[in-house]
Order: sequence, then C-alpha cells, then structure tokens
Amino acid sequence: MRPLPPSLMLFAAGFGTRMGAMTAARPKPLIPVAGKPLIDHALTLADEAGITHIVANTHYLPDQIANHLAPRGVALSHETPAILETGGGLKAALPLLGSNPVLTLNTDAVWTGANPLSQLIAAWDGARMDGLLLLLPAADAKGHTGTGDFLMDADGRLTRAKGATGAVYLGAQMLRTDGLSDITAEVFSLNLLWDRMIATGRLFGLIHAGGWCDVGRPEGITQAETLLGFTP
Repeated sequence: MRPLPPSLMLFAAGFGTRMGAMTAARPKPLIPVAGKPLIDHALTLADEAGITHIVANTHYLPDQIANHLAPRGVALSHETPAILETGGGLKAALPLLGSNPVLTLNTDAVWTGANPLSQLIAAWDGARMDGLLLLLPAADAKGHTGTGDFLMDADGRLTRAKGATGAVYLGAQMLRTDGLSDITAEVFSLNLLWDRMIATGRLFGLIHAGGWCDVGRPEGITQAETLLGFTP
C-alpha cells in the first residue's frame, strides 16, 4: 500500500509588516494575488499533492484566517501571547501534525512548474536526510534580494553560503521533527534546527523545477502575477 503523504504545516502567523498598509486590517495570507488569497495558492498545491492533513499557525488577526480556513477543515495552532517564529511555531503544532517527517510551506509566495510539495515527497530519503529544502539559484528567485542562503554539493548536502553566491530557500521543506525536542526555547527560528542538521551532514537541498516569487512586499504582487501570467 502506498504510504499517505506527510502532514503539512502552513506558516500563517506573521504580521506582514513589509506589506505596509495592506496588512493594517488584514493578515498577509489573505492578500489577494492573481484573483485569490495567498493562502489559497498554498492550499491548491496541497490538493494537487494529495495532502489532506493540514495545520496552519495563527497569531495576527487570527479570526480572519480561522474563518477563511474553516470550510477546509484545516487544524489551527494559535500562538499566544507571543508569536513563536518558525521553529517554535512548528514545535507547538506537533501534537496536531502527528506524522514525522512533516512538510512545511510558507504562505507568502507563488509557484510555477512542478508542484513543490510533490517534489519534496518524491526526493525524500529518510536514510540520509533529516531535512530537505527546496531552493533556487539567487538570480532566479523573484522578489528576493541577496546572494542566497545555502551552498549545495554534488550529493545535495547543504552548507551555509556565508556571503558567497548560493541558492535561496523558497519556504518549502520536508524535515524530521525529532530534534525539536532538544530545543528548550519557546521562540526560535528553524535555522537553529537546520544548523544542527548541517553539522551532522543530514540537511539536503533540491532545486525547484519551475518559477517562484516571494510576495513579502507590495511590489511582489505585480511580480507574482506576471510570473503566473495573470491579467487583472
């Protein structure tokens, strides 16, 4: 019998401050891009990948996200009183996610080409990997500034770019969550877990077979709609 796809964590708790006035009364995942809210682009990817068990974290204007997701049956991990960052948010959601490894996906980007979640599932090798991150060369990552986050060797193992021109993490990954239990902080970034995986040679990367655009700033909306070929 074919195993079920892993559970999926959608990161949807952020304040979206880089979007300025657009997030004054609306959470960033509900900003429309190409005719539908950003978080619905993520849900479409989950549907296409056959993923049925989804958890989203909330913090800023949580009722709006909860009401939007209610018809989909998405479980919610509400972070209060503090926002927990990516690592703390994932750790807090583990009782709802259940499976190990899990997929995570940021909700502030759009994708073209191969389904990012399906790519991660197909490439996962639990014998070698504790984490698998989807990447693009910095020059191909629309809406992103900087030289990239990681360098990847011929086997796909990742190290930090440390100022060199590398590949950008696109906000989609598959990872084992065991290491989260050793982190005592409540609020922390997944960078802490990644660095531990790098130290043991078990963090890997995969180049996305398609396009991607970050929608972290207002100008990213136009860039994303152009990438998608959307005409208002």
